[in-house]
Amino acid sequence: MNALRYGCVFIGLGVALLSGCGAAPGKPQKGSEVVAPNEVLDFSTLYAQNCSACHGADGRGGAAISLADPVYLAIADDASIRKAAANGVPGTSMAAFAQNAGGMLTDKQIDVITGGMLAHWARPGILDGVNPPSYAAKSAGNVQQGEVAYRTFCASCHGLQGEGSPKGSSITNDSFLALVSDQGLRTIVIAGRPELGAPDWRGNVPGKPMSDQEITDVVTWLASHRVQDSGQPYSTSNSVQR
Repeated sequence: MNALRYGCVFIGLGVALLSGCGAAPGKPQKGSEVVAPNEVLDFSTLYAQNCSACHGADGRGGAAISLADPVYLAIADDASIRKAAANGVPGTSMAAFAQNAGGMLTDKQIDVITGGMLAHWARPGILDGVNPPSYAAKSAGNVQQGEVAYRTFCASCHGLQGEGSPKGSSITNDSFLALVSDQGLRTIVIAGRPELGAPDWRGNVPGKPMSDQEITDVVTWLASHRVQDSGQPYSTSNSVQR
């Protein structure tokens, strides 16, 4: 009887040992392999790791514009969106992400991010029946006309000289202008900042959308407030020669 009992125990131990061979200590389990950074092709992962810190979770906006804004995605052509993601915007806080521009992402990963933005957040037809301004300026701007347009469309929220008010931030602030390009200003004027309650080019004055030229002129007026060599504490003409 004891021999039978011991024999059963021995058989049980053998079965247990054999069944555990497929999960030996240190052996990776199926699906547990870590994907190399340059092989990650999931849009949500790539966006979260590379874009969300500035553009907000799910593209809802943060320090930088909302990328999930369907108006922005309707006016900015695919090539411009991809170029900004890949090469960044020199002179601003928008860094280059493509490897061939000094970033960490492959061309395929850049395609996943830009294509994913359109696939997840664009709303085809949102501007049907509307004559939207062009994404990029088509003519030169005029500072004087820009001031007039600014006071008509923008001053009620941002102050007469862009100094800000309880309804809107300062947009002639040295730090702000040092971090945004003229195209960035134009994009904000056209698409607004819906996550901050700022309307697009159609909503500043009810029933009176801004014209393409008025947008160009406002951007020119704003850019005229940009300090050259921002952050330098003194004029180069007054610096001591050594």
